[in-house]
Amino acid sequence: MILDVPTQRQARPLEQAEGVYVTLHGHFYQPPRENPYLGTIERQSSAAPFHDWNERIYHECYRPNAFARIFNDQGEVINIVNNFEYLSFNIGPTLMSWLETYDTEVFQRIIEADRKSCERLQGHGNAIAQVYNHIIMPLANHQDKVTQVRWGKADFQSRFGRDPEGMWLAEAAVDMATIEVLIEEGIRFIILAPSQAQRCRLMPIANDTDNTWEEVGGAQIDPTRPYRCYLPDRERYIDIFFYDGPISRDIGFNAVLSSSQNLANRLGQAVRCDRKPSQLISIATDGETFGHHKRDTEKAIAYAFHHTFPQLGWTVTNYAHYLSLHPSTWEVQLKPVTAWSCGHGVDRWQADCGCGGEGSLWHQKWRRPLRDALDWLRDQLSDIYQEIGGLLFQDPWETRNRYIEIMGQFPGQGQSVPSGGGTDPIQAFLKTQQNHDLADEEQVDALRLLEMQRHSLLMYTSCGWFFAELSRPEGVQILRYAARAIDLAADVAGISLESEFIQRLALAPSNVDLFETGAGVYQQLVIPSQIDVQAVAAHYAITSLFNPYPAQHPYFCYQAEQIDYQIQRLGSLSLAIGQLQLTSNVTLESEHWVFCVLHLGGWDFHCGVQLFSGRKPYGEMKAKLFNTLQQASATNIVLAISDAFGHQHYGLHDLIPEERHRIISLLSQETLSRLNQLYTQVYRDNYGVLMAFQYDDLEVPPELLTAAQVALNHRALNALKGLEKEMSDPELETSQVGASDLAELAAIATEADQAGCCLKLDAAYPLLEDLILRLLWQLFHQVDVALFPHRIQRLQTLLNLVHQLQINIHLDRAQELYLHCLQAQLTLLNHSQAITQAQLLEQNNDIANDIASEQNSSQDHPISMAQMRQLLQLGRKLAIDVQPWLACYQ
Repeated sequence: MILDVPTQRQARPLEQAEGVYVTLHGHFYQPPRENPYLGTIERQSSAAPFHDWNERIYHECYRPNAFARIFNDQGEVINIVNNFEYLSFNIGPTLMSWLETYDTEVFQRIIEADRKSCERLQGHGNAIAQVYNHIIMPLANHQDKVTQVRWGKADFQSRFGRDPEGMWLAEAAVDMATIEVLIEEGIRFIILAPSQAQRCRLMPIANDTDNTWEEVGGAQIDPTRPYRCYLPDRERYIDIFFYDGPISRDIGFNAVLSSSQNLANRLGQAVRCDRKPSQLISIATDGETFGHHKRDTEKAIAYAFHHTFPQLGWTVTNYAHYLSLHPSTWEVQLKPVTAWSCGHGVDRWQADCGCGGEGSLWHQKWRRPLRDALDWLRDQLSDIYQEIGGLLFQDPWETRNRYIEIMGQFPGQGQSVPSGGGTDPIQAFLKTQQNHDLADEEQVDALRLLEMQRHSLLMYTSCGWFFAELSRPEGVQILRYAARAIDLAADVAGISLESEFIQRLALAPSNVDLFETGAGVYQQLVIPSQIDVQAVAAHYAITSLFNPYPAQHPYFCYQAEQIDYQIQRLGSLSLAIGQLQLTSNVTLESEHWVFCVLHLGGWDFHCGVQLFSGRKPYGEMKAKLFNTLQQASATNIVLAISDAFGHQHYGLHDLIPEERHRIISLLSQETLSRLNQLYTQVYRDNYGVLMAFQYDDLEVPPELLTAAQVALNHRALNALKGLEKEMSDPELETSQVGASDLAELAAIATEADQAGCCLKLDAAYPLLEDLILRLLWQLFHQVDVALFPHRIQRLQTLLNLVHQLQINIHLDRAQELYLHCLQAQLTLLNHSQAITQAQLLEQNNDIANDIASEQNSSQDHPISMAQMRQLLQLGRKLAIDVQPWLACYQ
């Protein structure tokens, strides 16, 4: 078993610099991907089978590191640990915000990991902050530098509950102006590449200035110790850690992480026998390396942290802790302007330097004109902000720096705007910043200005320049932020900046003939993605035909209030008319819309939207359109809608792709249902013929094989849905619940094997995973001695069927729940059977610690020894190493 507790010999290095220390830093970051107009991430087909790249990398990296597996030689899970407890890490604020919404459990595991590392390392946590949205700091003006650091710090404080000691700079890009801002904002240390140092020396003592500078500009700086970087006044300074370049590069690009032993061997090459009393092995790389760029490598570092490194006597630490034990005794001077991923300073984000081309023939001549266009736009937006913000705020730039305080307070999905207008945090913030009592319209303008500035920062997200072509998704995304900032400027100041911005983008040549220049990219990929509030109302109207909405609910980044709604159907025609109040969660502006949507059947929709002009005209329009519908003439009703709403109309093609695909799927259900019935009949009618082919070992005609596969797939899905429905009904909790569906699934599996067809049940994977979790939860949290054997049997049968049907579902969450609750039962049984706690802790120390404070009241009474043996046998079905426990309960 893996022991998480270090030996006594290793306890002293946590308090006094002694021996070999290892810091493995992961820079976890994804660029913001949301639609700036809707506040949600749209489906990204390149991330399939996942919804988007955030979700894909979450499944490949973020969750696997929060629940990292340690295996035995048979591939069974020995332990589940949290890598963030031992990794030094930063997580970009925009990514952390997404994680908090997408999976609170993983988010909390990361927060808890930092807390535990603080406890282990004398109050110094593993987490460090990051400049807010990953802009290249040397290319930012002073005010943007300050805001990026302030927002990064404030976001960190709100999540981790402490001040950050260190800060990660986007692309490790740095200059002395950035250093000065960091020092002024109280940042104690940063992490850089060895190539960014110019010279170093042992710090002079008192007035001794004879210490000679050593030139290390060729990346020769010793990375085993911290360095101090002074400002010219020699009073203010920041400490800098340089990561080991060769090892970090090997981790990112070679097979070092193929096993924990390979990792230890490579790190061992950096250990210096003459380094006394201590040395630091400092590694830094993209956090996504652990699981996304290199699959399953989170397992190697988990084993290294908990087994290999302790065996070698190495102490896993973080930079802040090591700095507290070993303050800088050397100082360093940096090269003027540098980054870790560009050999030309920071030209990767402003010039055709060749970095990012990956050997292609594409140029990057678009980079400089793009940055020039954005700089021009930034300055225009700054002038507007300064002028109008000066009329509203005491100090516009201080207000922007503090805007982070309410950026997370806007009502989102599942929240609603309290009656009486705005939310309390927003109102309180504006009151502290205003230079007079703001009227409602002024409050809206104030929030528009702040959002305009937020988007002007987002448009500098470094990923937009990172690769070889502007029309990539990253470049398009930063232009979308620019477009949103331009729209907000027009709303608040009545100034249109778009045409001149497009002219400047025309100077940025694209490598793609379709676009020609940045102007073409903007016009073809950015403008069509803009969704104003009228288009949001049209989305609401069309989707309301398939999804009855409550009176009030969140809708994208708005709160929707359905004031009136009526729908009538006549044959293939459906007509809905309504009133809708849409209130922005971000700027609090509110508009009252009237809509009418006609579904003519199939894919044909005709929707009109306009501002509400009064009850009388609305009532008259509504009566007229419903009367026209009674004529059952599609032409007449379309003409009547055009007469009432004008010639601008919305159809299915105007919906964002995700909503469009959902409606297409719904419209296809009837057709697919008929096809399933047809294929099922073909299969039944020709079952004997198909078996004859199989009996004589002849190739089955593909038509018959397809019919069999469709029919059996359909049956299996129906059985799974029936099983899920029964398990969800608390009134059906008996020993026979689900028995018929399980038997049906077993029969389908046998029949599919006999027919020689492979079932494709991808759509059922989430259902099966959820079902197994639900059954496990019932087993542990609704303890019933009479039902226990039946529940165990159902789980075993279901897991056997998963294997028989060759369904490659993920059992990760089931394993986590099983181990979590098993240890609780073992602890209770241990207490009742007088087995020592020390023995159980030796079996699985981490899990015991994790759940010790979370005993469920329904688990106050342990199960019997016989039931425990059944439970442990179930663990084998979940690929968990339960042999040590089985040995205890024979």
